[in-house]
Amino acid sequence: NPPRDREMDSEAAATGKTTKGAETGEVSAVPEDSHTHDPSQTEGETKEDTKEDAAEASKKKKKKKKAKGNKGEDAETGIPEEEAEPTEPVALEPATAGYNGGGVAPAVEEAPEDEADQEAEEGDTGKKKKKRRGGGKKKGGGGTSSGLDGIANYGISDEDFDAWCQKTLEATANESEKMTSQELQKPPREFWGYQYSGLLRPAYVSKQLKMPEGTLLPDYALQADGSSACERQGLKEVPVLEGKDLETMRRACKLGREVLDTAARFMRPGVTGDEIDRVVYQACIDRKIYPSPLNYYRFPKTLCVSANEVICHGIPDCRPCEEGDIVNLDISIYFEGFHSDLNETFFIGDCDEDSQRLVRTAYNALFAAAQMIRPGTFYRDLGAAIQSEASKNGCAIVTTYCGHGVGKLFHGPPKVPHYKKNKAVGIMKPGHVFTVEPMLNLGGNGGDRTWPDNWTAVTRDGKRSAQFEHTFLVTETGLEVLTARPGTDPTQMPAYNPVMAPGKGSAPAVLSQISSVACGEAMFQRKLRAKLAEKDSAWSKSAAANHDT
Repeated sequence: NPPRDREMDSEAAATGKTTKGAETGEVSAVPEDSHTHDPSQTEGETKEDTKEDAAEASKKKKKKKKAKGNKGEDAETGIPEEEAEPTEPVALEPATAGYNGGGVAPAVEEAPEDEADQEAEEGDTGKKKKKRRGGGKKKGGGGTSSGLDGIANYGISDEDFDAWCQKTLEATANESEKMTSQELQKPPREFWGYQYSGLLRPAYVSKQLKMPEGTLLPDYALQADGSSACERQGLKEVPVLEGKDLETMRRACKLGREVLDTAARFMRPGVTGDEIDRVVYQACIDRKIYPSPLNYYRFPKTLCVSANEVICHGIPDCRPCEEGDIVNLDISIYFEGFHSDLNETFFIGDCDEDSQRLVRTAYNALFAAAQMIRPGTFYRDLGAAIQSEASKNGCAIVTTYCGHGVGKLFHGPPKVPHYKKNKAVGIMKPGHVFTVEPMLNLGGNGGDRTWPDNWTAVTRDGKRSAQFEHTFLVTETGLEVLTARPGTDPTQMPAYNPVMAPGKGSAPAVLSQISSVACGEAMFQRKLRAKLAEKDSAWSKSAAANHDT
């Protein structure tokens, strides 16, 4: 190790204890306990060494020659020189906790400038060896450049988007690319013997991606346990955002929406959660933002992908999306000290009527809660509106998880339960920012359980679950949907529209809060026209009554 050698050279120069390598010019320090020649020692005294010592020295010399070649002997004693101890890698200091950002992603360490001559002497072989040791970039390890500016934004052609996706997947290729289908679908060890509640099974989870140098990080990003010191300190009151902070929050929510729409556009049968994770990773890098879930309490991926009976917090793995699935994508990002949070549930292909009813009800439950957001509303009252919508459509509310404040903290006050008769505290005031994210299960069982990965929450009876989430701002006159789709009125949520609009090429012409690549207008018009006609009138009256209340 050249840096270590230089350090030992300086020590040796001070003590005069050095050895020279044969014909190589190498200089290294002799350990203090090594045998050195004493000029005052007589020849007779030198011969007093035992034969065993001589034999042992000879063995050491032969071993050294076999392992590394003849690197030189002491000029006087003939004893092989000792190898310098390897230096340990420098540990990166964790980021300092703070509301305005946890730190910046560290740079990859490079070779010192004074080693340039040594590299030149090594030649091509030496360069190749150095590259294998880590001198080059690792795929997916530090961010990539798509080579197509603005490719993930609205208004681009399908061809350009597909090219961007292809480059992203190539640049972030991981070990799963070389695995067989059987290896990818083999459940992790912690799932062996586990009794599943539904049909979904976990698949191989690839290694965690690393953010590139210079990315602004939240306080938990570099912590070994992923804990947030800011959240542990806690806030007693709901913060009021205004001025520059509010504008930054709006920008963070807009960027989060762009990332979600990019992932939604990529969705289709056969796409895996791992590939969606890599697309979201690159979309965040292109916008110079951090995906908030990454390493949050050791969550290993950039987003949550929750399919079918998974309620929330699904870890993206190598399971491909299948025809008839419903898949929720939960996107959270960190931009200039502020987090944003939103999610939507998507159809993959032709879904059954129960899944359509579930997804529609989940959206309408969020819609019902949004009608009540204004100054003076009690946070606890949102749960009653949500549960009323779920109950009349044959769905159950998951009570384990709730909405939350979001901004400088990923999760902070207020708490927003999604069921009635809750004990949430607080009254809405202008400047409050929070999420509402009701999770609904088919049937009357709102129970949940957690997979052995300690993250994936699934329904207790194995039936499907759906969810929608927005980040809302309380204004003087009502609300602002900070994570609204482009082209919509942010002062109100649009009603559910059964027409699936994938949004390819531009913002959707038919504004809907759900999108799917594989589902089209004809299928929904055929299957849902009759049911919607019957329920729209009753639903509108109920929503109006809740609004008046």
